[in-house]
Amino acid sequence: MEKKAKIKIAITIASLAAISILFTRQQRRRRKLNQCSQYSCYLQSEPKPQHNFKRVLADNSYSPFKHANKEKSSGSHPYELEITALLENPRPEFDFSNVDLDLQRSDSFVWVETKSQLNELANALSKEFFFAVDTEQHSLRSFLGFTALIQISTEKEDYLVDTIALHDEISILQPFFADPGVCKVFHGSDNDVMWLQRDFHIYVVNLFDTAKACEVLSKPQKSLAYLLETYCGVATNKFLQREDWRQRPLPAEMLQYAQTDAHYLLYIAKCLVAELKQQGNENSYCPDDKFNFVLEASRRSNTVCLQVYTKEIESYPGEAAASSIFFRLLNGQGGVSSISSVTQDLVRRLCAWRDLMARVHDESLRFVLSDQAIIALANKAPANPTDVYTTIAQADSDVDCLNLSSSLPSPSPVVCSHLDDVERQVCNNVENLDDILLANLQKCLGPNGSCPLSVFNYVLPAKSNWELKNQSNKFVYKQNGVKVSRQVAKKASRDLFVQKFSCKSPVYHNCRIYANDGRLLCYCDRKKLEWYLTRDLAKLVEDNPPAIMLLFEPKGRPEDEGNEFYIQSKKNICVSCGEGNHYLRYRIIPSCYRIHFPEQLKSHRSHDIVLLCVDCHEVAHAAAEKYKKQISAEFGIPLFIHKVADSRKAEARPGFSASITNFEAGVSPLQLRTAAMALLHHGPTMPSNRREELRRIVMRYYGGREISQEDLERALLVGMSPRERRRHAKKRGLSLKMSKPTDFPDRQQDSYPAVMVESATMDATKADNVLGLHAIETQKSGEKEGRSSLTESHESKPPTCSNGGIDQLVFSTIWKKMNSTSKVSDSKDDSVGNVDDECENSSVQNGFGSSSPTPNSKVSLLGHGPHGKQVVDYLLREYGEDGIRQFCQRWRQVFVEALHPHFLPAGWDVMHRIINFPVASLNVSSPA
Repeated sequence: MEKKAKIKIAITIASLAAISILFTRQQRRRRKLNQCSQYSCYLQSEPKPQHNFKRVLADNSYSPFKHANKEKSSGSHPYELEITALLENPRPEFDFSNVDLDLQRSDSFVWVETKSQLNELANALSKEFFFAVDTEQHSLRSFLGFTALIQISTEKEDYLVDTIALHDEISILQPFFADPGVCKVFHGSDNDVMWLQRDFHIYVVNLFDTAKACEVLSKPQKSLAYLLETYCGVATNKFLQREDWRQRPLPAEMLQYAQTDAHYLLYIAKCLVAELKQQGNENSYCPDDKFNFVLEASRRSNTVCLQVYTKEIESYPGEAAASSIFFRLLNGQGGVSSISSVTQDLVRRLCAWRDLMARVHDESLRFVLSDQAIIALANKAPANPTDVYTTIAQADSDVDCLNLSSSLPSPSPVVCSHLDDVERQVCNNVENLDDILLANLQKCLGPNGSCPLSVFNYVLPAKSNWELKNQSNKFVYKQNGVKVSRQVAKKASRDLFVQKFSCKSPVYHNCRIYANDGRLLCYCDRKKLEWYLTRDLAKLVEDNPPAIMLLFEPKGRPEDEGNEFYIQSKKNICVSCGEGNHYLRYRIIPSCYRIHFPEQLKSHRSHDIVLLCVDCHEVAHAAAEKYKKQISAEFGIPLFIHKVADSRKAEARPGFSASITNFEAGVSPLQLRTAAMALLHHGPTMPSNRREELRRIVMRYYGGREISQEDLERALLVGMSPRERRRHAKKRGLSLKMSKPTDFPDRQQDSYPAVMVESATMDATKADNVLGLHAIETQKSGEKEGRSSLTESHESKPPTCSNGGIDQLVFSTIWKKMNSTSKVSDSKDDSVGNVDDECENSSVQNGFGSSSPTPNSKVSLLGHGPHGKQVVDYLLREYGEDGIRQFCQRWRQVFVEALHPHFLPAGWDVMHRIINFPVASLNVSSPA
């Protein structure tokens, strides 16, 4: 009985405690809601440390980041020449041998918080040939984040620089970081390099990254905690990295952590350099062995220095966050297609409002409003401020307590200060979003605004920064009978495109293959590793990420040809802007050329296949199309087959009008097919003058003679690839298995006429390039038809590739069509048929210059295939393979100049496979 009584008492106490906690929480919510009803901005009474900055280089506006200007700077990076010089002619080695470092870290360090102390630090650095650097960043209570502390360690002293107190003075240190004669030691420098650029215009030149050295040495781990424990016997609490580094004074534990991160870096660098030298000596089999482990670590480190900081500028506020919510958080509901349009619109509105408020108040997005709260608001659509408040609080309370956002105030002070604005976003789904956001901006930062101006937000109300940015979004048009803004429609089509065509899994697995002597040969995917393992040709040496060692001597090694690109790990991000949520493969050298390269020049094609996001993909494609036109003019080889004609002589028929006997030979393939399609489908119902105009176009193809229904059917098939013909037959109700040549009209009675192909530079009398109108359609049963839905009608959309790959031109063509609100006119030949540029198939051997039909050709007449083959043939004939190599170099240069990519893999080079070959300059004249 006593036991039961105790249990009852315990249950009673627990129940009372739960009720008390619930009651206390409700009371707090009521008090906070009462405070929110005053709608006064919290920044009036809660100043932030960064508001004391007098000047910031990266504000919260929508304008791009401006880098420092420097004389003799040739690119976006002001020190590109100096860094490139280090990459091309690296220093012989890092000489840390004379460094006398004490492993016993003392508690003494120099706290730098005044300008005079900063000058003393600058004076000390002027006498050093190397020093270690680390930074601490704060991002939770800042939109872009800012550097809160810089740790600098020399051989004799440790310095902790208060970059909050000295934010406007740190530029004093710029010369020492940019001096190529001074080595700066970092660990994992990718973020530090860009943060220093963003906050202080400090650019690092001559860098040694201990993490890159670990990569070269194939260390099992490359974290700083691992190195500290391995070489120094020191353990650190890395959770302190997430602490609030704005607080002053810093607690002793955080000061010790900050000092430790930089203090041991020089000693660790000394140990790693010694190992790199030893590794090089042990693996050097001959005096001419080109691979130098120390120089490789140096090259990888200095490649990081070339990165430049860029602000993420979206086409519309909150666009990326809304996409992330759709494809990441709402995936459990079956994808975006299962979410109502009203909910999607609310998510976009709330993300746009959150983005604007985060910029105004200089807060991170997660601090202003969590993704979970946005989803809850979009699903419930609360009708009053109280319900808005309760919905947000409940959504955040449901988050796992281990999540960082659960420790944040909910709702945030931003939401409490602007609760009516949140309600307006949720309830008013009729008013234009641009107008709402502009009204919110004026309410916050206008002449009588409720929020204080700061160096971070004062540019936001400028007309050139907001209104001009969004004025193109205010136009509306009808979609499915409903008026929607152009921006909303474009966003929806873009999301659909990304969901459908972006890579569904990581492209680079970064699995490693080692030779039997332990030297890294290359990075590859898991499938290749499994191939070696299942055949007992290799053994597994590491699990995560997987790595194998070959049990035989490979035929060649990457260093034998200087192909350092192939022994680098690669990130699954856009190489131009760093977008990691979606990406597509992009071929830098268009396949209309590469398909015709000699096989030995295709063996390293992965160097010229990179990952790009949709937006960068479109920019790169536009630049490639523009350069193709330059190639066409330079070589005198047209991009398209301008005219086709029936090679059989036109026969005069009774009643044939003499006024149309003098036809110009041939007609555009696109114009011919469009006219034939229109006459077949709508001939009897169209106006007589239009019908006669289209008939004349088809008659021009047949030499001026009268045309029949069968002639129109045959004209419709001109220039089609075998894949297009099968699809055409399927649309006409014919079985794919039975779509043999005998199924087409008049095939039994009369063979199809050959097509006379004519280009703009050819005389009509020399138009003897004959192409079979039909290709033999006996394709292998394994050929896939999975993308037939991409093109519904061949007269208005491009054909798909016949080799099973969606190419870069398909992406751009479809993307333009999804965003276009006007019909494509008949004259726009460039918008149709470019798909074949990427149909890279080694089975295509026959050219368009032969005098015999090419029945197995898979290249449509409407593509750039004939142009590509003629260009490659000319280069091989006049310059040999060296001409092809230099041609590739030109295309890489076009790509670099179009995008200025910041995230290219280490070792990628415009001169790839060219620098070892003497190449004569291409002084091209017309091959005609």
